[in-house]
Amino acid sequence: MRHTEFWARMEAALGPAYARAWAEQHVITALGRTTVEALDAGTPPKQVWAEVWRTLDLPDRDR
Repeated sequence: MRHTEFWARMEAALGPAYARAWAEQHVITALGRTTVEALDAGTPPKQVWAEVWRTLDLPDRDR
């Protein structure tokens, strides 16, 4: 998964206005940091998305 696909999924799940703010502020326990921090540290977007998906309890179709 590329970063562009990751951000498109985030916007689809949370809306374009809220996705970036949530990613910058919400610490995902499994990652030990925010979504943005995890991506900046080099965590693959696919792995970060999997944790976002679990955290937000999104439907299977969004996996």
